[in-house]
Amino acid sequence: MQITRIDTCGLRGATPEGGWTHELQPDDVVHTLVAVHTDTGEVGIGSAFTSERLVTGALELLEPHLIGRDPRQVSQLSETLHQVSFWMGRGGTLTHAASAIDIALWDIFGQSTGQPVSVLLGGRYREQVRPYASVLIDEVGPMTDTLATLVDAGFTAFKIGWGKFGRVDPSTDERTVVAARAAVGNSVLAVDAGGSEAFFPGTVNWAKRTSRMLDDYGVAWFEEPLPPDDLEGFAELRAHSTVPISGGEVLTRRQSFAPFLAHRAFDIVQPDTTKGGGLSESRRIGWSAEDRGMKLIPHGWNTAVGLAADLHLASALAMTDFVEYKTGSAYVDALTEHGWELTPDGLLDVPTAPGLGITLQRETLERYGTRPQFADFASSPHER
Repeated sequence: MQITRIDTCGLRGATPEGGWTHELQPDDVVHTLVAVHTDTGEVGIGSAFTSERLVTGALELLEPHLIGRDPRQVSQLSETLHQVSFWMGRGGTLTHAASAIDIALWDIFGQSTGQPVSVLLGGRYREQVRPYASVLIDEVGPMTDTLATLVDAGFTAFKIGWGKFGRVDPSTDERTVVAARAAVGNSVLAVDAGGSEAFFPGTVNWAKRTSRMLDDYGVAWFEEPLPPDDLEGFAELRAHSTVPISGGEVLTRRQSFAPFLAHRAFDIVQPDTTKGGGLSESRRIGWSAEDRGMKLIPHGWNTAVGLAADLHLASALAMTDFVEYKTGSAYVDALTEHGWELTPDGLLDVPTAPGLGITLQRETLERYGTRPQFADFASSPHER
């Protein structure tokens, strides 16, 4: 089996708001699908959290190291992509693109062996994973209406984030949390300050005071309460806080996570599989975290392909019991055949079909894909 070509398809037309300083517009392309083709007919699908232009630019460097190679040599190929990019931008867009390729290679490996990716990652600890509904903080009324709708839809875990949190005053922060807690009752509730927003104003002292407030309302974890590079600040905060501290969603490659793990800066580490290096890197980060008594909960504000990858990852890691679900996004809800369905207990089944176990929805690709022809070759002819 050999890799014959790699195709890309950006998603635009329904891009959700991201909470960013310069807010995303529906036609902005920040998620790119990748299809890795083989000479035996299998097609692997991956997803990168970056624009299609950047992915295609990265492929100029990465593709020569893949064409003609056996896609089943997943970890070897992924590590090769990291090693050959030392001088050309490893850790940024190149790693985002390599993330999509890695996911696609695992998809092919699963298809070729007839096994779900989670089995190939080392074995399934669980058959179902609890998704937490991820919601941007809005004015109290609209936010609580959204949360109430999600409660009615069957979600049992929630995260609110970004917006005004940490950007106005402590009373605004507390009012927001009080309203969210009332809306979701005793369900799991996490709070994300969005410290990776440009020029985020939060300081260690602010985060310490805020963590005490969050503890009063039973918040499950406090996410990104500081700018993402503040290693010493995270370590100091985590030593102080009684609420678990999480972060890492913008870090790429296991080497970037290593000092945060060594300094025990997180209780929960949150790599994004669609930009941190793919399933191969996320698994290694998860193993390192578990060795230090930390858990991995993947960042998943991306696509249905990313969600499928995260479900397999969560199944294959002993301590990973949540995945993030970006609610209200067509790129998650409508991108795959049959979509996603919560169990009566608010869980998602881990796919059991070979590979990622998903099939992309043609109509959705034709509507939101930058390259309509991608729908013609995005699915393997082999049974999934």
